[in-house]
Amino acid sequence: MYAPGPSTCFVIRWPRPREVWAAGFRDRVVHHAIYRHVGARFENSFIANSCACIPGRGTLYAAQRLEGMVRSITQNWSRPVHYLKMDLANFFVSIDKRILFALLANRVHEPWWRDLVELVLFHDPRDGVVLHGRPEELALIPPHKSLFQQPAHLGLPIGNLSSQFFANVYLDVLDQFVKHRLRAPHYVRYVDDFILLHESPRQLNAWRAEIEAFVAERLRVHVNPAKTVLQPVDRGIDFVGHVLKPWRRTCRPRTLNHALHRLEEMPIEDVYAAANSYLGMVRQATHSARDRARICNVVRRRGLSVDHSLTKAYP
Repeated sequence: MYAPGPSTCFVIRWPRPREVWAAGFRDRVVHHAIYRHVGARFENSFIANSCACIPGRGTLYAAQRLEGMVRSITQNWSRPVHYLKMDLANFFVSIDKRILFALLANRVHEPWWRDLVELVLFHDPRDGVVLHGRPEELALIPPHKSLFQQPAHLGLPIGNLSSQFFANVYLDVLDQFVKHRLRAPHYVRYVDDFILLHESPRQLNAWRAEIEAFVAERLRVHVNPAKTVLQPVDRGIDFVGHVLKPWRRTCRPRTLNHALHRLEEMPIEDVYAAANSYLGMVRQATHSARDRARICNVVRRRGLSVDHSLTKAYP
């Protein structure tokens, strides 16, 4: 009889302290089996602008979908349009497993698979957890952001495939509400960050109030007011690591500066792999020449070579 084993928990510090939970290898196999068996039946009904942990719908897909919508509604940046960006507060630790299981059970009708989904979903990863790193690192995480501080029926562990998939099922309820109840034609979501576009800021404010009421009542989660942004699109939209401005999409400055700092400080034997990874990341933007040049300048100072097009580093 299968029973989930202990998880490993550690803390990452950038861009902010966050708990990461890693299930054991056997449990990860089970998570993948569940996703392979039931994932398609959910994803086939997801809206096209639902992104993250869906094949072919990563950060670049989300940035390009948003860029296409902005170009469409502004008629290639010739009309004034506003955007509303919202974020759900402490999303993963706020997910109500009882609501989530009801959503999953609606489409997982096979008793054996439904029981397995229930077992994985309601398993408490805190049982027998193995902590990696220094214990004081956990103190860096506020209690309302820590899975350790939540009741048993709340929260999914960040780091597992099952959690990412379950989160998409949970927020599909929001997607359907925005598209079919609010009838907002320009909307894109990446995990718990989402953006709506409209010519009228008054309409966006009305949608904001309806969304806040809906997610609180239906999903028992709340919008983070500190991360709610309403402003004209031509001031720039910061989304999924990209900054979209008229006629260009660039890498987020904070991400680039972090990459440059890491390349300066990391051991020389790690620079080759990291540099090519960062070059691949910034090349996703439509305007990346300046950012690639800054990365390549650091790489050359560290003793490596780069090609003439500033797209690849060599030992």
